[in-house]
Amino acid sequence: MQDLLADFADRRDWNRYHTPKNLAMALAGEAGELAAEFQWLEQDEALRVMDDPEKAKAVRLEMADVLSYLLRMATVLDIDLEAALKEKVAINEERFPPRTP
Repeated sequence: MQDLLADFADRRDWNRYHTPKNLAMALAGEAGELAAEFQWLEQDEALRVMDDPEKAKAVRLEMADVLSYLLRMATVLDIDLEAALKEKVAINEERFPPRTP
């Protein structure tokens, strides 16, 4: 996915705009657009959002935008997201032990 996005940016000469600051701002904006798809929905409506084809498409595309900017930012900063996720889960394992029955 990162290679796909890097190629897309390269072919448009967008790398000069893909700075960590710009990508972080774009990521925050797209996360806001994703949140807007759920704004004012009741809990049961939010749980069924994917049942409406038009709403489902909007949610999918906003999630793709969020993922795209996160992946581009990882590429620009040379961050291995899989390793970062594993590190964070290990930290959270310590912070939030499993419930015991």
